[in-house]
Amino acid sequence: MPSSPPLPVFLNDSPWAATVLQITLLVLLVWLADRLTRSLLVRGITRAVRATPTPWDDALLERGVIARLAHVVPALIVHAGIVLVQGLPEAATTVTRSVASAYVVMTLALALSSLLGAIGDIYERRDPEHARSRPIKGYLQLLKIVVALLALILVVATLFNRNPLLLLSGLGAMTAVLLLVFKDTLLSLVASVQLSSNDMLRVGDWIEMPPLDADGFVIDISLHTVKVQNWDKTVTTIPTWRLINESYKNWRAMFASGGRRIKRALHLDQGSVRFLSDGERDGLRRFALIEDYLARKQREIEVFNETLIAQGKDPVNTRRVTNLGTFRAYVQAYLKAHPGIHPEMIQMVRQLQPGPTGLPLEIYCFTATTAWVDYEGIQADIFDHLYAILPVFHLRVFQQPAGADVAQALRALP
Repeated sequence: MPSSPPLPVFLNDSPWAATVLQITLLVLLVWLADRLTRSLLVRGITRAVRATPTPWDDALLERGVIARLAHVVPALIVHAGIVLVQGLPEAATTVTRSVASAYVVMTLALALSSLLGAIGDIYERRDPEHARSRPIKGYLQLLKIVVALLALILVVATLFNRNPLLLLSGLGAMTAVLLLVFKDTLLSLVASVQLSSNDMLRVGDWIEMPPLDADGFVIDISLHTVKVQNWDKTVTTIPTWRLINESYKNWRAMFASGGRRIKRALHLDQGSVRFLSDGERDGLRRFALIEDYLARKQREIEVFNETLIAQGKDPVNTRRVTNLGTFRAYVQAYLKAHPGIHPEMIQMVRQLQPGPTGLPLEIYCFTATTAWVDYEGIQADIFDHLYAILPVFHLRVFQQPAGADVAQALRALP
């Protein structure tokens, strides 16, 4: 232990006064060192950092790495200066040095944790698109946990004057307990690696996970949780490991394709399906979309029917054009000509299995945009038009009887 400086003569007869004076001087020295460190060193470094064009030092400043390191200087002064105070019990000196050492360890651990956070910020700012597809936030959080555990071991070893290696060797016997305590962390770590390596999830992806009421965009991916902002602006927090153990729908491929699917059916009254007369068929030729279809269909039917008549078949076997088939051809041509429908993706108009709600005529196609509002507008415009033009083809929409339908039927009774 270093020797203490000589005391003034008038304090030789008052050892407690000398001790109090030395402690007071030490406290003033610590306070002065803290003020100088904050005023000169931290502020000077802050000005220098803000003057440089590089972004990485700004991240260090924003995370408070330099400000945390400034707390080390007063603690070191306490650790070195407490031994020079005369008259203090040895136990008090030992405890004070241990506490100062533990404080230094904790301060360095917090500074290192802030440094890891700054590394994450630099990584995201340098290439935001790559950061969304390959996030490292989970790995940085794992490193922060390791730093915190090591700091805790060093603090305990310092406070109780024990060898840190002995504490580390004792952790082997606690492996089972640690596995139980950090079960979610280990599961989340494995899930984070799988999600990142397989590119299964990115910040900005729209996902659906009905069991957890999650339906919206991913706004944050961390080691333990994934945050999803739903369409109603609420936020659902999902444990990371559940995204591996359970299924969810990711709409990223839909946005990448440039088209969004329309899959909706018109329910037609089966009683309105019938053959078109020659006059009705000729009247529909005024629609440019199906003019070629009707001409081609008429030639095909005429050839077929002439063959039947030549064979002496009954005229009941002849083919005729139906209003439903003509309407289906019109819808197909309408979709093909629509500027809002993606021309390179599948377009189909098909009949589904008839049921109690009528005959479903399903429209299956993709819009040329993935924007939600535009998509809904295009879909609504298409079905507005189809519902309005149905009577021209002598077809009716099927729906359950309403009050007006019942009233009309009652008025028609004799």
